Amino acid sequence: MLSTQAFGPRFRASMQRAAAQEANLGPISKALPVFPILALSYLLMPQRGAAIPAFSRQYQTSCMTCHIDFPKLNDFGKAFKDAGFKFPKDDEDMLKVAPVMLGAEALKQNFPKSVWPGSVPGMPPIGLRFNTFFQATGANRNQFAILTPVGNLPQIIPGTDFASGFFSIFTAGNFGSGIAFWVDDDISVGGDNSAGSLGDGYLKFVDAGRFLKLPKDSLSVRVGQFELDLPFTQARSYNLSPYDIYSQANIGAMNSMVALQQNVNNQFTFANAAKGIELSGGHQYGGYHYSVAVVDQNTTAVDQPANTSPYVPSPTGGANGGVGFGSDSSFKNYYGRLSYRFNLERDSESRHSIQAAGTTGPHDHSYISAGSFYLYGKSLQQFAGVTLQGNNTTLQVQEPYYRAGGDLNFNFRKLNVYGLYMYGRDNNLLPIDPTGALIALPLTPASPLPIGFVQSVPAKFDGGFVQADYMVFPWLMAIGRWDGVHSSADRINGLALSTSTPFFGPLDSTRNRYTPGLQFLIHPNIKFSFEYQFRPQQSVVIQTNPTTGALTAVTPFRVNTALFGLEFVY
Repeated sequence: MLSTQAFGPRFRASMQRAAAQEANLGPISKALPVFPILALSYLLMPQRGAAIPAFSRQYQTSCMTCHIDFPKLNDFGKAFKDAGFKFPKDDEDMLKVAPVMLGAEALKQNFPKSVWPGSVPGMPPIGLRFNTFFQATGANRNQFAILTPVGNLPQIIPGTDFASGFFSIFTAGNFGSGIAFWVDDDISVGGDNSAGSLGDGYLKFVDAGRFLKLPKDSLSVRVGQFELDLPFTQARSYNLSPYDIYSQANIGAMNSMVALQQNVNNQFTFANAAKGIELSGGHQYGGYHYSVAVVDQNTTAVDQPANTSPYVPSPTGGANGGVGFGSDSSFKNYYGRLSYRFNLERDSESRHSIQAAGTTGPHDHSYISAGSFYLYGKSLQQFAGVTLQGNNTTLQVQEPYYRAGGDLNFNFRKLNVYGLYMYGRDNNLLPIDPTGALIALPLTPASPLPIGFVQSVPAKFDGGFVQADYMVFPWLMAIGRWDGVHSSADRINGLALSTSTPFFGPLDSTRNRYTPGLQFLIHPNIKFSFEYQFRPQQSVVIQTNPTTGALTAVTPFRVNTALFGLEFVY
């Protein structure tokens, strides 16, 4: 178990020094920089302010107490989250807004003849987040116009564009007795309220292992909708663009002009939230950490509110109806993660504290961590088919699939370098007709009805990312990132100009994206971001070799983008 001795006098003294520094700050600017040009001028005029999002209001402290560059957490922020959105030690002393008690403390002695008392935050811990964007897109964006059907007009893709982003509300806190909660919801996406949706919404029973006499923090339980315990979060990423490997669905090769055929259409990605239960233990800021989750399977991207039955009720339904079913199969996915982090300070007390001790106060450890993760599921495939007797029937088959990977994370002073590798594999069961011959994919209304399936070449992909963050100043972070995905099926489907693929028209099976960027804090709760994407090569012109009949993509191009973002949290 890791010690929390750093949260004694040394920590309180450093907090007092930080508070004194905040008190001595000059007046903050009253003018928000015009986006994006005037925002660039702020690079020469960094200013600090007393931002107060949800937890800042309760503890009356800066966002920088828990964040390096919101929403990126520092070591203290990780410990705060692990503890159930509480200070890991001396929480009652640090909390400036007392919670409202739901029953007297003495009622605990009368349990089970009375309800166990709890608490709610004294101030509603509600936060808001909004971002807006400006994007410049290269001239090659017009290359796709040749795909427009004859007689139709091509879509106009602007070279420069201002766009509304996400307007989100979130609330989180602790109900006492080690019960934490989190809910975040995108009220609108792109200015469209109907496009919003729930992100995470869960209860977490922190250190539930104490009831089983287990070591402290060795078992917590989370129930609801949540992002899986990924090595690096996508849902709360500080990058403007997502990690490509997290968004990679496994769509098998379905090009009738290519020999390789794969009856795989698995829409699962790690970018989506999961519904289920998770057991976890250890800490994110040092030592071991593990999690095991059982979650709904949803490989067809079914929408829960639309997934209702006129015959069988879902939760809250009566004779029928309800909130809908969250999965498309009775089988549940299983996910596990295991990691270990080594803090590298020589001093033992500093190494085992939540944050390392320094001359100017606590700071993040220098560390190296390594981990692995694994997910197993079974994709349900349904087809209209026939029996040996020629009768119509429904064919159901489950194709096992898994995702496995590893990760490394190295932090030294102002430099943080981390990366992830993932491999995905889906079994491939091809449909056959009553004669035993393979049925060409993709299936169409003119295809013969299948009678069964045979095992064939599985659908595979792999890839990952490496990112380096460097804190030039406490308010300025430079970012460099590489994303790579290898999928032969994506390239084969691209030769058919298929739009049902994770990336349209890739020139090669391996696609690479390079993304340098800058982020700087105007205030602790206001951020300006920039990134430039060198995107993979694509092609919309496919030629057939007259001798071999092989398909070849020609005249490749890149659609690079420059993206500026401005956001705030409150």
